Amino acid sequence: MWPILVCRIRMSFIGQGCLHIQGMCCSDRSSTVQQKDSNRTGHSCPVRRRSVSSCWSRRMMRWWRLISDARLLCPIMTLWRPTNARRWCSTSFLKAFQAHKEENWALTIMFAVTLDLRIFANNAEQQLQSKGKGKVGDMLEKAAEQLMSCFRVCASDNRAGIDDSKKWGMLFLINQLFKIYFKINKLHLCKPLIRAIDSSNLKDEYSTAQRVTYKYYVGRKAMFDSDFKQAEEYLSFSFTHCHRSSQRNKRLILIYLLPVKMLLGHMPTPQLLQKYDLMQFTDVTKAVGEGNLLLLNEALVKHETFFIRCGIFLILEKLKIITFRNLFKKVYHLLKTHQLPLDAFLVALRMMKVEDVDFDEVQCILANLIYMGHIKGYISHQHQKLVVSKQNPFPPLSSIS
Repeated sequence: MWPILVCRIRMSFIGQGCLHIQGMCCSDRSSTVQQKDSNRTGHSCPVRRRSVSSCWSRRMMRWWRLISDARLLCPIMTLWRPTNARRWCSTSFLKAFQAHKEENWALTIMFAVTLDLRIFANNAEQQLQSKGKGKVGDMLEKAAEQLMSCFRVCASDNRAGIDDSKKWGMLFLINQLFKIYFKINKLHLCKPLIRAIDSSNLKDEYSTAQRVTYKYYVGRKAMFDSDFKQAEEYLSFSFTHCHRSSQRNKRLILIYLLPVKMLLGHMPTPQLLQKYDLMQFTDVTKAVGEGNLLLLNEALVKHETFFIRCGIFLILEKLKIITFRNLFKKVYHLLKTHQLPLDAFLVALRMMKVEDVDFDEVQCILANLIYMGHIKGYISHQHQKLVVSKQNPFPPLSSIS
């Protein structure tokens, strides 16, 4: 049976003539998932406390009307039905939320409503797929439409002052949308949301929890776009500012930060991998650092299921070019000359059990390494040699833009 959404209103007088109202969500199932999700995104925004004067009863009437219209006190037993979900979220809560001009006191309710909407849609999606019904991602896409409607209301609130602006709810909604878009693999829909935050003057004023979540997803997107410098910046921010007690979240960030760091030439320590239970990267790290292409292939095959589930298998495949670079650097150190015969690289590759490589492919690999800046030199086709620079022929990976 689906959980029942209950809105619990806690009102406490703070000082003299000041009323504090807080909306909280709970369900008949364990609220651990919702609480952790809430802590990750952070529900902080400057909602003003109004004095209880002659307008007190009018404010309370608005509050109860909003609760009633949004049907927050009613059981959500058929949320997986698109019609009910759309009517509940769009025509009820959103209409009431938008009607309160130049006020943002209802943001706390919006946080609860939109968070539960995404969680319920995700659960409905899992149930439908387990029964073989519906289109994959259909429930999550419909939930995203409702979240986008709330986002437009918040983003278009230009009349209110900064303290009363609904724009304080933008980042929370964007984080919820990111979770849906990454789930249904529609990352291109993230671009307009990222532009909205980049152009906002509040981007550095949101809570740390919300910014950690935002930069985690933007960093992942930058990684998939092969913008590894930006990915490192965003993911490093998320890892550094993530709460030290959130070991699970730190581990999730590291799953994507480690491949980016390795592509930029920074190898993780065994202590770090052991601390966050990421020993799947141990052999990968060792293979890349030693230029051991055979060990790298074995590690990728051994932990293929884990890497594919995390969506980083293809990113780790790109580490092969770094492994080639480190392997050829060993050849350079062994021969101790700046004119390296191409046959030496072919022998090195065959020692790594790369049997299907030929002379032309060796030249292709070297040409790519030179083009990417991993090797400073050129190929002399006439003499069948790689001529490398006498000064720093293999520049550090971190120095390559």
